[in-house]
Amino acid sequence: MENELKYQAIKPDKSLADFVESFWLLQNQSDCNREVVVLPDGRVDLFFTQSATEPFHVTLLGIQTQPGQATIAPLRQTYAISFNPLAVQSVFQTSIANLVDRATLLPPNFWNFSADDLNNFDSFCAKATNKIQSLLPLEVDNRKRTLFDLIYASNGAITIKELAAQSFWSRQQINRYFDQQFGLTAKAYCNIIRFRASFQHIKEGKLFPQQNFADQSHFIKEVKKLAGVSPKELLKNQNERFIQFSTLRPT
Repeated sequence: MENELKYQAIKPDKSLADFVESFWLLQNQSDCNREVVVLPDGRVDLFFTQSATEPFHVTLLGIQTQPGQATIAPLRQTYAISFNPLAVQSVFQTSIANLVDRATLLPPNFWNFSADDLNNFDSFCAKATNKIQSLLPLEVDNRKRTLFDLIYASNGAITIKELAAQSFWSRQQINRYFDQQFGLTAKAYCNIIRFRASFQHIKEGKLFPQQNFADQSHFIKEVKKLAGVSPKELLKNQNERFIQFSTLRPT
């Protein structure tokens, strides 16, 4: 992969930590298509892309609930922002419920970005940081902030009943919020976060559940549901097609 795909990621400024998971770049440095599988990870991704055969374009990808096939075109360069769902209402000021497992093209001048902004990753991150900071509200609903803090702190291994008790929202309100804003249930989102927390363990060859799965059978079933393959096949990562595994760094 090192010879074909270049990957780099940085964490956001502390002021954005609740809203932005990371800024990252991915470049296909070869003159061949690269077929990859993108796994559900609970993030909302904003891509700024161009290649030798594609004009500059901006794409918003909603939360994925199943593995997605993707082709990285030759010499394609993508700079991206991975958002936590808490950012959606503030940054995009709209629901993304219709973007479950799909993406939509945004105007090519979105946020006043252009192809020139893909020449320097640090400059891109600085410009994006300033723009996102300008969009954030002065106050964020503490119930929503608490909700996601609890989900991430538990790696998704928390019940909706526990979320309701600790965030002071009813279960109905929590599920309505997830359904209307993101297009899936709170439980489904928690399962995705628990699955994501297993990535590093599986890459290290730990093929028994390290997170809060009922048993080995349940673990395998959930991995197959969200990855399309068993934990053992994920570990093999044949042809490094599972892009998130290929970009994982040792802990």
